Amino acid sequence: MEEKKIIFIGFGNVAQSLSHLLAAKQEILKTQYGFSTRVVAIATGHHGMAMNPAGLNSEEAIALVTAGSSLNELNRSAKSDSIIELIRASQADVLFENSPVDVLSGQPAVDYLRAALECGMHAITANKGPVVNAYRELTDLAASKKRRFLFESSVMDGAPIFSLFRGLLPAIEVNGFRGILNSTSNLILELMEQGKTFDEAVKFTQTLGLAETDPNKDVDGWDAAIKVAIIATVIMGIPLKIEQIERTGIRGISPEMAQEAVKAGERWKLICSARHEGAKLVAKVGPERVKASSPFYSINGSSSYVQFETDVLPGLGIVESDPSPMTTAYGLLSDLVNAVRNG
Repeated sequence: MEEKKIIFIGFGNVAQSLSHLLAAKQEILKTQYGFSTRVVAIATGHHGMAMNPAGLNSEEAIALVTAGSSLNELNRSAKSDSIIELIRASQADVLFENSPVDVLSGQPAVDYLRAALECGMHAITANKGPVVNAYRELTDLAASKKRRFLFESSVMDGAPIFSLFRGLLPAIEVNGFRGILNSTSNLILELMEQGKTFDEAVKFTQTLGLAETDPNKDVDGWDAAIKVAIIATVIMGIPLKIEQIERTGIRGISPEMAQEAVKAGERWKLICSARHEGAKLVAKVGPERVKASSPFYSINGSSSYVQFETDVLPGLGIVESDPSPMTTAYGLLSDLVNAVRNG
């Protein structure tokens, strides 16, 4: 029985959910996939770092972070002066990277993932920034080390978008896609249909933990544009930067506009798209008024949807309903299994 040593970089809601999921799935991992896991290191930006080659108790780590205390008291190894140093000292087999990141540069996540791969680890992230900014570099580095760089949870949480095209749809050509990829803006538009003002709808999504204190990334279309760039880069094979995407957020949609559309049997949705137009890839994010016959019409609340246009499947769609940290954690778990099985 193989044992895979795990290091967490970032230990917020998603990583904590993943630690619960790993504990719950140990028997399945052992019996169906032939390996078990042991957490040997955790690093955070605000709650310290800990390493114990014999294994860290994830529940104790969660309790400390929840209480606002430091993980340092769990450390049973020489103190590391930086996260990079901890990664190199951990001798882990798999790194899960879920730290705060600058999506426009991908840092510091890119450096963490690079360090892990250089040390011979599989590198798995839920962050979008590293994929947009360093997909080819990290993928090539992983291949040179006979390891995997995986990121299923970077778009639509646990929905198997990338693994679907990576393994189950061989020799297929993707000509374009359209989708609702930002669940926060989708819920805001729905709340305005129900009579809330824009500000009231934003505040409500913040209470649910969907929108950040600064909601600009969601309502101004930045998060959606980043996801368009990732899908174009990874699935369509065309490197795309955020600044190449025509982007309009939902600030221009008023409650009156949302309610008038509903009365007419239509709805406003923030639609993301990219498709080949001749030799050019045209990518957009912007609000569109969709009819009841559109598959986007029935995507409610915090759900997401993407529909791919391929050379042989003209309308392949994937829906994810009501995501949570656990669904994101499942995407990370699926990457772990795929990395170990195919790495």
